[in-house]
Amino acid sequence: MALKITVIGTGYLGATHAAAMAELGFEVLGLDVVPEKIEMLQRGEVPMYEPGLEELLRRHVAGIEGSSGRLRFTTSYEEAGAFGDVHFVCVNTPQKHGEYACDMSYVDSAFDSLAPHLTRPTLVVGKSTVPVGSAARLAERLAAGAPAGAAAELAWNPEFLREGFAVQDTLHPDRIVVGVAGERAEELLREVYATPIAGGSPFIVMDYPTSELVKTSANSFLATKISFINAMAEVCEAADGDVVKLAEAIGHDERIGKKFLRAGIGFGGGCLPKDLRAFMARAGELGADQALTFLREIDSINMRRRGHMVELTRNAVGGGFLGKRVAVLGATFKPDSDDVRDSPALNVAGQIHLQGGQVTVYDPKGMDNARRIFPTLGYADSALEAVRGADAVLHLTEWREFRELDPAALGDVVAERRILDGRNALDPELWRKAGWTYRALGRPQA
Repeated sequence: MALKITVIGTGYLGATHAAAMAELGFEVLGLDVVPEKIEMLQRGEVPMYEPGLEELLRRHVAGIEGSSGRLRFTTSYEEAGAFGDVHFVCVNTPQKHGEYACDMSYVDSAFDSLAPHLTRPTLVVGKSTVPVGSAARLAERLAAGAPAGAAAELAWNPEFLREGFAVQDTLHPDRIVVGVAGERAEELLREVYATPIAGGSPFIVMDYPTSELVKTSANSFLATKISFINAMAEVCEAADGDVVKLAEAIGHDERIGKKFLRAGIGFGGGCLPKDLRAFMARAGELGADQALTFLREIDSINMRRRGHMVELTRNAVGGGFLGKRVAVLGATFKPDSDDVRDSPALNVAGQIHLQGGQVTVYDPKGMDNARRIFPTLGYADSALEAVRGADAVLHLTEWREFRELDPAALGDVVAERRILDGRNALDPELWRKAGWTYRALGRPQA
């Protein structure tokens, strides 16, 4: 008999995973404790912007004309327990307020709510990013709370989704990592992921702690690479070098590679910064804090980029922001997303505003979320309206729309043709030919 799957938590990760499981042919029940979110999903609508996700959802949500009907949603743990053979836990693990450590309360609550309804052999699969050691603790908690006892097994299957590519990353993952304690869990997960495995996705089996370390290690390595090139941008600023040419040269080394060597205002979002800090906190708890002290500098480099962008802007407009109008192109932490959590772009905009600047922001998808976080900033409905009367224009999120802007058209409405490229993604010559003063991070003479 075909496996039935539940997905607990229908945020960014859960909604994507539920839709993808239905696409792979499974009967899926998504669960969330927020009724408004469930109602939205039942209409085939998603609570966030992710390319291709709403279309995928609408192909499978029961009740939508032409759909497969394989995907339903509920707020009932009792219904989920009775329905599912495999339960994926996809709830959030935010940073604790005032601490580096990870807040496990949502994960613990999901396990405690599900366990009493597990009356037959079943597999619970954690996908949330958690501190190493959590899976072993949760396995004991699950067996103690489930009527099925030890037959309610646990596996850990970390997610590696990139915002903007989440659908593809779920259906065609570059690797599938599973931490298991027995053969049955491995067999069930091989059945769940049979299609991507057949398509060539590596299936890597390991123990609980190693599987938990994979995601935090990968994010830490990525953060290190991004912060390294941003540190080189600081040196280039001091030495009159060109960090773009530097990155091009070292990127040809196969041991280093070209990806993630674009200097800019640094990384943000809901994963990388908090995962980095939680990793440091957990290493300290394990007595291995010296192994990760370098991550403190990685975090520090990343945060310095935002302040440096503010300083460059201040110098560009004459040494102070009072009475100056600044346009900010970009609010999300990356393109092809509406996620503004820990967004470097919004952080820079907020700092300039607090220092007296009149800031107007435009972003193709992140405007509503930005307004909720920074309601005191100005917002425009287009890039052209955002830059109208501006003394400086800041390019802070590398949306394709911004790379395709007409510098001449924008030049007709600004007060000063002055652009600062915080992502090193624009063509300097194109902007200079239209009469703009162009400045980018790590390229003082370029």
